[in-house]
Amino acid sequence: MQNSDKLIIETNHLSFGFSKDKIVLQDINLQIPRGSIYGFLGPNGAGKTTTIRLLLNLLKPDHGSITVLGESVRNASVNLFSRIGALIETPSLYEHLTGFDNLQVTAGIRNIPKSRVLEVLEILQLSRDADKHVKNYSLGMKQRIGLALALLSSPDLLILDEPTNGLDPNGIIEIRELLLHLNRDRGVTILVSSHLLSEIEKLVTHIGILDQGKMVFQGSLKHLQAIRQEQSVIEISTDRNNVAMEVLLNNKLVAKIGKEFLEVQYLDQFQVSAIIGLLTKAGVAIYRMQLIESSLEQTFLSFINKN
Repeated sequence: MQNSDKLIIETNHLSFGFSKDKIVLQDINLQIPRGSIYGFLGPNGAGKTTTIRLLLNLLKPDHGSITVLGESVRNASVNLFSRIGALIETPSLYEHLTGFDNLQVTAGIRNIPKSRVLEVLEILQLSRDADKHVKNYSLGMKQRIGLALALLSSPDLLILDEPTNGLDPNGIIEIRELLLHLNRDRGVTILVSSHLLSEIEKLVTHIGILDQGKMVFQGSLKHLQAIRQEQSVIEISTDRNNVAMEVLLNNKLVAKIGKEFLEVQYLDQFQVSAIIGLLTKAGVAIYRMQLIESSLEQTFLSFINKN
């Protein structure tokens, strides 16, 4: 268990349901370290957005506690939420106003200077389109304005629900680089919910996987990558698979006979040369040997399918 002093978000036995017959979250124990980028994954309907709404005090839990930035959300001060920037699903914008005006309205309410509005527009490369009406924006540009709103207060914590929704590949890369910059150079802790698994892997330091309202995995990206490696196999085809299998098992390798090939659990690159040496010494001809790496998607599905 993480030291609570090092956690920027912590929930204990968090549960929530819209009714007795519709339980959405069960016993959720989120632990998000300070300074991390935490990827929150799960299929549609898993409860990710509901969890985020609970963190922001937009919903009240049935059971459990929520601590954000060292303060209980249940009795949170206004100051706490001024330190949090959030974008949940599609941003709510004034379609008849310009992008600049949308930001200026929020800035005025929160006593944020105009200079910060201009800075955020520049950060998100929206300055050129700031005077256009939002109704003429693409979905991707609206997402950028939503992210700009979240960044206005220079938050310590950024909570983003599908922030790259509607963006083209270049836009996705730009948002990724922005989030990495905010985390690395500004010290912003980021919780990002997404279904883009390949993109999440390039961005995050920690991952939580939610399925049917339950946490099925939580840990560092390195931990998940280690699990991925355990699920990777070396496929081998030989002239005598039964003999090869006996050799592998006698040398305490985790192996099985698949539909077409022998499958050996992959450990590291040195294992490949060791297997070649063992089989060659036993007089077994190797026709084919290939490393089949488990993808993040396959690892993700393995957790989902267990639940």
